[in-house]
Amino acid sequence: MKWWWALCLAMPAWVSADGYADDPRLRRLMSEWSLDYQMPKGWLERQFIGVEKQQRVLDLFDRQAEAMPWFRYRPIFDNDERALQGVAFWQTHADALARAQADFGVPASVIVAVIGVETQYGQITGSFGALEALTTLALDYPRRSEFFTRELRELLTLALEENREATSFNSSYAGAMGIAQFMPSSYRAYAVDFDGDGDRDILNDPVDAIGSVAAYLARHGWRQGEPIVVSARPPQSNPNALVSRGLKLDTTLQTLRNAGVKFDVQRGDTARAKLFRLDGADGDEYYVALNNFYVITRYNRSLMYALSVNNLSRRIERSRQVE
Repeated sequence: MKWWWALCLAMPAWVSADGYADDPRLRRLMSEWSLDYQMPKGWLERQFIGVEKQQRVLDLFDRQAEAMPWFRYRPIFDNDERALQGVAFWQTHADALARAQADFGVPASVIVAVIGVETQYGQITGSFGALEALTTLALDYPRRSEFFTRELRELLTLALEENREATSFNSSYAGAMGIAQFMPSSYRAYAVDFDGDGDRDILNDPVDAIGSVAAYLARHGWRQGEPIVVSARPPQSNPNALVSRGLKLDTTLQTLRNAGVKFDVQRGDTARAKLFRLDGADGDEYYVALNNFYVITRYNRSLMYALSVNNLSRRIERSRQVE
Protein backbone atom coordinates (compact mmCIF):
# COMPACT_ATOMS: atom_id res chain seq x y z
CA MET A 1 0.00 0.00 0.00
CA LYS A 2 3.01 2.31 0.12
CA TRP A 3 2.48 3.39 -3.49
CA TRP A 4 -1.05 4.60 -2.67
CA TRP A 5 0.15 6.57 0.34
CA ALA A 6 2.88 8.15 -1.76
CA LEU A 7 0.31 9.13 -4.39
CA CYS A 8 -1.89 10.72 -1.74
CA LEU A 9 1.06 12.73 -0.44
CA ALA A 10 1.81 13.91 -3.95
CA MET A 11 -1.73 15.17 -4.50
CA PRO A 12 -2.93 18.56 -3.20
CA ALA A 13 -5.03 18.25 -0.04
CA TRP A 14 -8.16 19.51 -1.79
CA VAL A 15 -8.20 16.85 -4.53
CA SER A 16 -10.65 13.99 -4.05
CA ALA A 17 -11.90 11.11 -6.18
CA ASP A 18 -15.05 13.12 -7.00
CA GLY A 19 -13.35 16.51 -7.10
CA TYR A 20 -13.74 18.76 -10.14
CA ALA A 21 -10.76 21.05 -9.62
CA ASP A 22 -8.47 19.07 -11.94
CA ASP A 23 -11.20 17.82 -14.27
CA PRO A 24 -9.98 18.63 -17.81
CA ARG A 25 -13.51 19.68 -18.82
CA LEU A 26 -13.59 22.28 -16.10
CA ARG A 27 -10.02 23.37 -16.80
CA ARG A 28 -11.03 24.09 -20.40
CA LEU A 29 -14.02 26.12 -19.21
CA MET A 30 -11.89 28.11 -16.78
CA SER A 31 -9.40 28.93 -19.53
CA GLU A 32 -12.24 30.04 -21.78
CA TRP A 33 -13.86 32.19 -19.10
CA SER A 34 -10.54 33.75 -18.17
CA LEU A 35 -9.85 34.64 -21.80
CA ASP A 36 -13.32 35.61 -23.03
CA TYR A 37 -14.89 37.05 -19.87
CA GLN A 38 -11.82 38.44 -18.10
CA MET A 39 -12.29 36.29 -15.01
CA PRO A 40 -9.05 36.11 -13.00
CA LYS A 41 -7.59 32.63 -13.52
CA GLY A 42 -6.28 32.35 -9.98
CA TRP A 43 -9.65 33.42 -8.56
CA LEU A 44 -11.43 30.83 -10.68
CA GLU A 45 -9.12 28.06 -9.57
CA ARG A 46 -9.68 29.02 -5.95
CA GLN A 47 -13.46 28.83 -6.32
CA PHE A 48 -13.37 25.19 -7.34
CA ILE A 49 -11.08 23.94 -4.59
CA GLY A 50 -13.01 21.17 -2.86
CA VAL A 51 -15.98 21.30 -5.26
CA GLU A 52 -17.21 17.74 -5.81
CA LYS A 53 -19.78 15.93 -7.87
CA GLN A 54 -23.14 15.80 -6.07
CA GLN A 55 -24.93 12.61 -7.02
CA ARG A 56 -28.00 13.70 -5.07
CA VAL A 57 -28.35 16.68 -7.40
CA LEU A 58 -28.50 14.35 -10.39
CA ASP A 59 -30.94 12.03 -8.63
CA LEU A 60 -33.29 14.86 -7.66
CA PHE A 61 -33.17 16.40 -11.09
CA ASP A 62 -34.62 13.22 -12.56
CA ARG A 63 -37.43 13.12 -9.96
CA GLN A 64 -38.97 16.56 -10.35
CA ALA A 65 -42.54 17.17 -9.23
CA GLU A 66 -43.55 18.27 -12.73
CA ALA A 67 -43.27 14.64 -13.83
CA MET A 68 -46.30 13.64 -11.74
CA PRO A 69 -49.91 13.97 -12.96
CA TRP A 70 -51.85 17.14 -12.22
CA PHE A 71 -54.18 15.56 -9.66
CA ARG A 72 -51.14 14.72 -7.51
CA TYR A 73 -49.21 17.91 -8.22
CA ARG A 74 -52.08 20.29 -7.50
CA PRO A 75 -52.53 19.63 -3.73
CA ILE A 76 -48.85 20.33 -3.06
CA PHE A 77 -49.41 24.06 -3.58
CA ASP A 78 -53.15 24.61 -3.90
CA ASN A 79 -54.20 24.06 -0.29
CA ASP A 80 -55.52 26.04 2.67
CA GLU A 81 -52.32 25.84 4.72
CA ARG A 82 -50.18 27.44 2.03
CA ALA A 83 -52.88 30.01 1.37
CA LEU A 84 -53.05 31.01 5.04
CA GLN A 85 -49.27 31.27 5.14
CA GLY A 86 -49.58 33.52 2.09
CA VAL A 87 -52.07 35.74 3.90
CA ALA A 88 -49.62 36.06 6.81
CA PHE A 89 -46.77 36.88 4.41
CA TRP A 90 -48.98 39.51 2.76
CA GLN A 91 -49.84 41.08 6.09
CA THR A 92 -46.18 41.25 7.09
CA HIS A 93 -45.08 42.81 3.79
CA ALA A 94 -48.23 44.71 2.82
CA ASP A 95 -46.44 47.99 2.05
CA ALA A 96 -43.83 46.37 -0.21
CA LEU A 97 -46.49 44.34 -2.04
CA ALA A 98 -48.69 47.39 -2.60
CA ARG A 99 -45.71 49.30 -3.96
CA ALA A 100 -44.66 46.42 -6.23
CA GLN A 101 -48.17 46.15 -7.62
CA ALA A 102 -48.27 49.89 -8.27
CA ASP A 103 -44.77 50.04 -9.80
CA PHE A 104 -44.92 46.93 -12.00
CA GLY A 105 -48.63 46.26 -12.55
CA VAL A 106 -48.42 42.70 -11.22
CA PRO A 107 -51.11 41.80 -8.65
CA ALA A 108 -49.84 41.37 -5.11
CA SER A 109 -51.64 38.01 -4.93
CA VAL A 110 -49.60 36.69 -7.87
CA ILE A 111 -46.31 37.92 -6.38
CA VAL A 112 -47.16 36.22 -3.07
CA ALA A 113 -48.22 33.03 -4.86
CA VAL A 114 -44.97 32.81 -6.84
CA ILE A 115 -42.95 33.09 -3.62
CA GLY A 116 -45.33 30.63 -1.94
CA VAL A 117 -44.87 28.02 -4.66
CA GLU A 118 -41.14 28.58 -5.00
CA THR A 119 -39.99 28.58 -1.38
CA GLN A 120 -43.08 28.48 0.87
CA TYR A 121 -42.56 32.19 1.57
CA GLY A 122 -38.83 31.92 2.13
CA GLN A 123 -38.93 28.89 4.41
CA ILE A 124 -37.35 26.44 1.93
CA THR A 125 -34.66 28.08 -0.18
CA GLY A 126 -32.33 25.14 -0.84
CA SER A 127 -29.58 23.39 1.04
CA PHE A 128 -27.06 22.83 -1.76
CA GLY A 129 -24.03 24.89 -2.58
CA ALA A 130 -24.94 26.63 -5.82
CA LEU A 131 -21.42 26.18 -7.18
CA GLU A 132 -21.39 22.42 -6.57
CA ALA A 133 -24.94 21.96 -7.89
CA LEU A 134 -24.31 23.88 -11.10
CA THR A 135 -20.89 22.33 -11.69
CA THR A 136 -22.39 18.87 -11.29
CA LEU A 137 -25.18 19.62 -13.76
CA ALA A 138 -22.88 21.38 -16.21
CA LEU A 139 -20.39 18.53 -16.36
CA ASP A 140 -22.43 15.43 -15.59
CA TYR A 141 -25.96 16.08 -16.84
CA PRO A 142 -25.43 15.92 -20.62
CA ARG A 143 -29.04 16.55 -21.61
CA ARG A 144 -28.92 20.15 -20.30
CA SER A 145 -25.19 20.69 -20.07
CA GLU A 146 -25.20 23.80 -22.25
CA PHE A 147 -27.81 25.55 -20.11
CA PHE A 148 -26.14 24.74 -16.80
CA THR A 149 -22.68 25.59 -18.10
CA ARG A 150 -24.01 29.04 -18.93
CA GLU A 151 -25.62 29.35 -15.50
CA LEU A 152 -22.37 28.27 -13.85
CA ARG A 153 -20.57 31.06 -15.67
CA GLU A 154 -23.31 33.49 -14.63
CA LEU A 155 -22.91 32.44 -10.98
CA LEU A 156 -19.18 33.13 -11.14
CA THR A 157 -19.82 36.50 -12.80
CA LEU A 158 -22.37 37.33 -10.10
CA ALA A 159 -19.88 36.43 -7.39
CA LEU A 160 -17.29 38.75 -8.94
CA GLU A 161 -19.81 41.57 -9.27
CA GLU A 162 -20.97 41.17 -5.68
CA ASN A 163 -17.40 40.74 -4.39
CA ARG A 164 -18.24 37.35 -2.90
CA GLU A 165 -16.86 33.86 -3.07
CA ALA A 166 -18.95 31.68 -5.39
CA THR A 167 -19.09 29.05 -2.64
CA SER A 168 -21.08 31.45 -0.44
CA PHE A 169 -24.28 31.06 -2.49
CA ASN A 170 -26.77 28.35 -1.49
CA SER A 171 -29.39 27.05 -3.88
CA SER A 172 -31.85 24.35 -4.78
CA TYR A 173 -30.57 21.20 -6.46
CA ALA A 174 -31.10 22.99 -9.80
CA GLY A 175 -29.09 26.08 -8.83
CA ALA A 176 -32.03 28.42 -8.14
CA MET A 177 -31.27 30.82 -5.31
CA GLY A 178 -32.98 32.65 -2.51
CA ILE A 179 -36.54 33.57 -1.58
CA ALA A 180 -37.40 34.18 -5.24
CA GLN A 181 -35.45 31.15 -6.53
CA PHE A 182 -33.70 33.02 -9.33
CA MET A 183 -31.15 31.27 -11.48
CA PRO A 184 -27.86 33.21 -11.58
CA SER A 185 -28.65 34.76 -14.98
CA SER A 186 -32.04 35.97 -13.70
CA TYR A 187 -30.43 37.28 -10.53
CA ARG A 188 -28.07 39.41 -12.59
CA ALA A 189 -30.73 40.56 -15.06
CA TYR A 190 -33.86 41.07 -12.97
CA ALA A 191 -33.09 41.33 -9.25
CA VAL A 192 -33.84 44.79 -7.85
CA ASP A 193 -32.91 46.67 -4.70
CA PHE A 194 -36.53 47.25 -3.69
CA ASP A 195 -35.85 48.46 -0.15
CA GLY A 196 -33.22 50.97 -1.24
CA ASP A 197 -30.40 49.76 0.99
CA GLY A 198 -27.92 49.50 -1.88
CA ASP A 199 -28.00 45.69 -2.06
CA ARG A 200 -30.04 43.45 -4.38
CA ASP A 201 -30.49 40.72 -1.79
CA ILE A 202 -33.04 38.18 -2.99
CA LEU A 203 -31.29 35.55 -0.90
CA ASN A 204 -32.41 36.85 2.48
CA ASP A 205 -34.46 40.03 2.02
CA PRO A 206 -38.22 39.48 1.42
CA VAL A 207 -38.71 43.06 0.21
CA ASP A 208 -36.06 42.71 -2.49
CA ALA A 209 -37.55 39.32 -3.41
CA ILE A 210 -41.03 40.86 -3.75
CA GLY A 211 -39.76 43.62 -6.03
CA SER A 212 -37.64 41.22 -8.04
CA VAL A 213 -40.52 38.80 -8.70
CA ALA A 214 -42.70 41.69 -9.86
CA ALA A 215 -39.89 43.10 -12.01
CA TYR A 216 -39.26 39.70 -13.60
CA LEU A 217 -42.91 39.20 -14.57
CA ALA A 218 -43.25 42.77 -15.81
CA ARG A 219 -40.10 42.51 -17.93
CA HIS A 220 -41.46 39.33 -19.49
CA GLY A 221 -44.64 41.00 -20.66
CA TRP A 222 -47.20 40.99 -17.85
CA ARG A 223 -50.33 42.91 -18.87
CA GLN A 224 -52.08 44.67 -16.04
CA GLY A 225 -55.73 43.79 -15.57
CA GLU A 226 -55.80 40.89 -18.02
CA PRO A 227 -56.90 37.37 -17.01
CA ILE A 228 -54.40 34.55 -16.59
CA VAL A 229 -56.23 31.30 -17.33
CA VAL A 230 -59.81 30.01 -17.32
CA SER A 231 -61.48 26.62 -17.30
CA ALA A 232 -62.77 25.43 -20.66
CA ARG A 233 -65.22 22.91 -22.05
CA PRO A 234 -64.26 21.56 -25.47
CA PRO A 235 -66.79 19.98 -27.85
CA GLN A 236 -67.55 16.37 -26.96
CA SER A 237 -67.13 15.17 -30.53
CA ASN A 238 -63.40 15.90 -30.65
CA PRO A 239 -62.27 17.47 -27.35
CA ASN A 240 -58.54 17.31 -28.03
CA ALA A 241 -58.56 18.68 -31.57
CA LEU A 242 -57.01 22.02 -30.56
CA VAL A 243 -55.04 20.82 -27.53
CA SER A 244 -51.34 21.31 -28.16
CA ARG A 245 -48.10 20.51 -26.44
CA GLY A 246 -45.56 23.06 -25.35
CA LEU A 247 -46.09 26.43 -23.71
CA LYS A 248 -46.54 28.94 -26.51
CA LEU A 249 -49.88 30.62 -27.18
CA ASP A 250 -50.43 28.93 -30.52
CA THR A 251 -53.99 29.93 -31.40
CA THR A 252 -56.54 32.70 -30.84
CA LEU A 253 -59.71 33.05 -28.81
CA GLN A 254 -61.70 33.32 -32.04
CA THR A 255 -60.30 30.03 -33.33
CA LEU A 256 -61.21 28.30 -30.10
CA ARG A 257 -64.72 29.76 -30.11
CA ASN A 258 -65.24 28.77 -33.73
CA ALA A 259 -64.23 25.22 -32.86
CA GLY A 260 -66.91 25.07 -30.17
CA VAL A 261 -64.70 25.47 -27.10
CA LYS A 262 -66.68 27.08 -24.26
CA PHE A 263 -64.93 29.44 -21.84
CA ASP A 264 -65.59 32.70 -20.06
CA VAL A 265 -63.16 35.35 -21.27
CA GLN A 266 -64.25 38.83 -22.27
CA ARG A 267 -61.34 39.54 -24.59
CA GLY A 268 -60.95 40.41 -28.26
CA ASP A 269 -61.13 37.60 -30.78
CA THR A 270 -57.55 38.11 -31.93
CA ALA A 271 -56.05 37.63 -28.45
CA ARG A 272 -53.44 34.90 -28.43
CA ALA A 273 -54.37 31.82 -26.39
CA LYS A 274 -53.67 28.17 -25.80
CA LEU A 275 -55.95 25.24 -25.02
CA PHE A 276 -54.37 22.61 -22.78
CA ARG A 277 -55.47 19.49 -20.95
CA LEU A 278 -54.37 18.06 -17.59
CA ASP A 279 -55.15 14.82 -15.76
CA GLY A 280 -57.62 15.80 -13.04
CA ALA A 281 -58.82 13.71 -10.14
CA ASP A 282 -62.18 13.18 -11.89
CA GLY A 283 -60.96 13.02 -15.46
CA ASP A 284 -59.58 15.40 -18.05
CA GLU A 285 -59.48 19.10 -17.18
CA TYR A 286 -59.26 21.71 -19.95
CA TYR A 287 -58.03 25.29 -19.69
CA VAL A 288 -57.55 28.31 -21.92
CA ALA A 289 -54.30 30.12 -21.15
CA LEU A 290 -53.67 33.76 -22.07
CA ASN A 291 -50.71 36.12 -22.13
CA ASN A 292 -50.19 36.40 -18.36
CA PHE A 293 -50.22 32.62 -18.01
CA TYR A 294 -47.45 32.42 -20.59
CA VAL A 295 -45.51 35.07 -18.66
CA ILE A 296 -45.65 32.90 -15.52
CA THR A 297 -44.21 30.00 -17.52
CA ARG A 298 -41.16 32.18 -18.19
CA TYR A 299 -40.47 31.89 -14.47
CA ASN A 300 -40.80 28.11 -14.54
CA ARG A 301 -41.42 26.37 -17.84
CA SER A 302 -44.32 24.20 -16.72
CA LEU A 303 -48.06 24.38 -17.36
CA MET A 304 -48.75 22.86 -13.95
CA TYR A 305 -46.48 25.38 -12.24
CA ALA A 306 -48.23 28.34 -13.85
CA LEU A 307 -51.67 26.93 -13.05
CA SER A 308 -50.60 26.35 -9.44
CA VAL A 309 -49.50 29.99 -9.13
CA ASN A 310 -52.86 31.09 -10.51
CA ASN A 311 -54.83 28.80 -8.20
CA LEU A 312 -52.83 29.69 -5.10
CA SER A 313 -53.15 33.41 -5.82
CA ARG A 314 -56.93 33.07 -6.03
CA ARG A 315 -57.07 30.97 -2.87
CA ILE A 316 -54.98 33.57 -1.03
CA GLU A 317 -57.35 36.32 -2.17
CA ARG A 318 -60.35 34.34 -0.91
CA SER A 319 -58.64 33.67 2.42
CA ARG A 320 -57.90 37.38 2.87
CA GLN A 321 -61.55 38.22 2.25
CA VAL A 322 -62.65 35.74 4.92
CA GLU A 323 -60.30 37.33 7.43
